[in-house]
Amino acid sequence: MMWSESYRPKSIGEMVGNEKVRAELATWLATWKKGTKPALIVGPPGTGKTTMATLLASQFGYSVVGINASDVRSKSRLNEILEPVMGNAGLAGPALIFVDEADGIHGRSDYGGAGALSLILKQATVPVILAANSDASDKMRAIVKASTVFRFGKVPPRLLGVYLKEILGRQGVTIGPGTIINIISESRGDIRAMFNLAQSFAHGFSPEVARTEGYKTPEEAITAFFGAGSRDEARRALESMRGDIREKISGIYSSIASAKTLDLRRAAKMMRAVSDADMLHGRIMRTQQWRLLRYLDALLASAFEPKLGIPYSKFSVSWPLLNRIRWDGNAIKAFAESVGPHLHASRSEFAVLHMPYILACIKLGAAEIDVEDEHADIIKKESERIK
Repeated sequence: MMWSESYRPKSIGEMVGNEKVRAELATWLATWKKGTKPALIVGPPGTGKTTMATLLASQFGYSVVGINASDVRSKSRLNEILEPVMGNAGLAGPALIFVDEADGIHGRSDYGGAGALSLILKQATVPVILAANSDASDKMRAIVKASTVFRFGKVPPRLLGVYLKEILGRQGVTIGPGTIINIISESRGDIRAMFNLAQSFAHGFSPEVARTEGYKTPEEAITAFFGAGSRDEARRALESMRGDIREKISGIYSSIASAKTLDLRRAAKMMRAVSDADMLHGRIMRTQQWRLLRYLDALLASAFEPKLGIPYSKFSVSWPLLNRIRWDGNAIKAFAESVGPHLHASRSEFAVLHMPYILACIKLGAAEIDVEDEHADIIKKESERIK
């Protein structure tokens, strides 16, 4: 498991940095009553905003209803998720709404979500906590006005150093003082980035670009990847990215899926490389063979073609496609896991070989299959897609 997950704080007292603001947030929730303004936590990535919201809810006995505002941008979808919580406050125990990446709800893919969120904040019947990297944009004004703002700052290097040395001791890992200084410097107050970087160094993965050019955000690194002039330059761009490995893979995937000028041949080639990298990441997580990380960027770089100039896109995959990947995909997996063993087939074998045949039979009226209620919707939906 990644250190950033293994050592995620289990209580507010275990968190590092921003002590005063954390105390203020605890007071906000302890004294919350209907009519209290929602809390907006603003601060750089990796400073503990999401962790604070989750632990705060747990400490005061709230269940968390969480959404990512960058994902849920439509008014209808936002209301679909939040209105039941507002309308049934207290019926199923106390609930707290957590809206992550609140500053990501705005933009060209906002289908009324920003206005709906602002209205919900003004009429909240349960505690609401929002998290945002910045509140500086004009489009955040309505949310800021409707909220009480709590600002998280970057964790000071001294605290990062103490925290990192404690974790290294628990892991039984020794890293030289100079490397520790570089890790703390490059993490720029981002605890998650510090853990990811330290774990990479601990397992023998230390790209040269990290020490010479500094680290890039996912958007900067992936934009540089697609704009590179050579495969080596593309690989170095990927190595320069700080943050979660999954974010690197998903960022490249969603950028390719969103590209409107990319022909199918090139898209297929690039997606194969992303798939290979995703499988390698899965193997690393299952087996804890962290040394394999050194091959991941090379696999992703095999998707490179010169000067494609594909724009970075994390969330602009069309909603129908995104919905099918996230929601229908889970339903298909559940159906395959339920039925596959009866055909002596693995989940993937059933989904690829058996399920299309079964769906075609249903579509043509050549078969009637009695399935559990939880699978009926996905069977109906998938059979209707067959031409």
